[in-house]
Amino acid sequence: LTGNVDHVGVLIDSRNDGKTATLFAASAAGVQYDSIWDDSVATDDTAPDFYWDAAAHVDERGWTLEMRIPFSSLRYTDRNPAAWRISLYRIYPREFWYRFLSATWPRGADCWVCRFNRVTGLRDLPPGRGIVVAPYLSGKSTSQGDPGFGLGPSATSGVVGADLKWRPGASQAFDLTVKPDFSQIESDAAQISANERFALFYPEKRPFFLEGRDLLSTPLQPFLSLSTPVQPIYTRTITSPEWGGRSTGRFGHTSYTVLLANDRGGGRVILPAATGSSSALQDFRSNVLVGRMRRDLGASFLGLVATNRWVEGGGENHVLGPDFQWRPSSRDTITGQWLVSRSTTPRRPDLADEWDGRRLSGTAGELRWWRRTRHYDWFGDYRDVGAGFRADNGFVPQVGYREGYVEAGWTIWPARVLQRLRFFALVDHSASRGDGLLSSQHSAGFGFNGPRDSFGRIRLSLDRALTGPVVLPRTQLVFDVGASPSRRFTAVELMGTAGGAIDFDGHRRGTGADISAYASLQATRHLEFRLNASRRFVDLTGATATPARLFTAHIERVRATYAFTRRALLRLIAQHADTRRTVALFSEGAIAHEAAVDLSALFSFKLNWQTVLFVGYGDTRALDDDDRLRPRRREMFAKVSYAFQR
Repeated sequence: LTGNVDHVGVLIDSRNDGKTATLFAASAAGVQYDSIWDDSVATDDTAPDFYWDAAAHVDERGWTLEMRIPFSSLRYTDRNPAAWRISLYRIYPREFWYRFLSATWPRGADCWVCRFNRVTGLRDLPPGRGIVVAPYLSGKSTSQGDPGFGLGPSATSGVVGADLKWRPGASQAFDLTVKPDFSQIESDAAQISANERFALFYPEKRPFFLEGRDLLSTPLQPFLSLSTPVQPIYTRTITSPEWGGRSTGRFGHTSYTVLLANDRGGGRVILPAATGSSSALQDFRSNVLVGRMRRDLGASFLGLVATNRWVEGGGENHVLGPDFQWRPSSRDTITGQWLVSRSTTPRRPDLADEWDGRRLSGTAGELRWWRRTRHYDWFGDYRDVGAGFRADNGFVPQVGYREGYVEAGWTIWPARVLQRLRFFALVDHSASRGDGLLSSQHSAGFGFNGPRDSFGRIRLSLDRALTGPVVLPRTQLVFDVGASPSRRFTAVELMGTAGGAIDFDGHRRGTGADISAYASLQATRHLEFRLNASRRFVDLTGATATPARLFTAHIERVRATYAFTRRALLRLIAQHADTRRTVALFSEGAIAHEAAVDLSALFSFKLNWQTVLFVGYGDTRALDDDDRLRPRRREMFAKVSYAFQR
């Protein structure tokens, strides 16, 4: 359910903290959507999946919607009487995109939840106590082999596990999972990695890690700068948990979440540096303990984050630090974070050079000030990350640098074709701890909102970047435009860069483009398509008399979902990735052609959040020696789970 579809929703701040709210929405077709809106980081987190029902009815006069939201899907205090904040809304996309709200949201306001309508006098709410035990059984049959040599014999395996949730009260929950199975989780959308300097970020989708997710997100999320994020908690670093436990709750004005897990490994560990990151195989078990606490102080808050990882056979990482958000006025938001880390690397020099048992320590800090008014706004950010800083339970692909970012804008509100028009300019400067330039950018452009929910942000960027021993300039057009053309094509978007390019492997200048496109098609009331395509290429301008193509990489992905009922659906995904390189233009080790195709199908039936049936199929193909796509892996699986509740 996108913002380009006519729908109705309700946001409930059941904790009455004025910062976070649970969103429930549905369309006339009965398509449901839920998320957590967090004012402190201005994000709408769609990862959590709540249990609730919605039914819509369409007639000649319009349509009506009914929702049934169990108290067990909400988190609230034990106060009696209780006070909540609630906002009703409707999204009405026509020639222009309209939003009707029961709570005012002035232009330039820095918070939304704080303005919700108050609901008081809620007495004798259900205590929220209860236990849910959901054992599950899954089985799969897997065949794999080298492309061109056929698949080997099928290997069949089965797993028995269980999930347990205990809620001693409406404001607290304990979760335990044993041998969790995530076969039903949608595969990650592929991203182009050619000519990338830093590790790519993939979102968390596994259900166990979504409880209390809003607390795990510290207030400083990546902005529009050139830098990479400093994210101390990133649960995807827990690659393959054997078991996990979690406690989430709220006492008065203090919220907390604590997560403990045993990780069997098998993934990759980021090895950060100032000019790029690499990775090493996570060929070991480890124990993980992460936690975060947040104390609300009116519209502001103080937070504390702590993460720990102990590697089997030696090696550990510890991160600790406070964060805060201060709102001295309705126009200003000041946010800060300071972290300190202490590490001992694993004794595995066979996997990474720095994994020789050495000790590392460092700090990471960031301060951000954002002022927004009806017409003008400005944003400033300063970040300092030490070379020895490590966050093995987080996502920190760059260390050893300082960065400053400033952006200022002026907005006008036309009454005719455009709804909003903003002109802006920005400066971004990043340097190593030794004061050597890493990157520098000067940019100016404009953004707009118009008919058919159209939007855009277009700017011209003049920047320089360090690559190897040299600093190279480039000039690029940076753009992100989209619209909702019709009720069938509910969304289209085109984003990317074009113009100057830098070959970060060979330290050469060139030209090129990096473009991504997205479209959402509501073919029928039951059938939806989501289409993604990305293409990146670099042409070297100084290597030969005429521009020479260094590489071309592209990815196409189609996701089709057919909803038989609100409980049963079929999901099909096809994804193709292809990279071609001119080997003669690389120094060594370049592969001329890489390609892969991934196909998957999943039938899902959900009676409630833990009584489920999944049946799935997956097929992966890769290139053989004759440059033909051949089967590499094939898998079929089934999973059934039943929830016993008391």
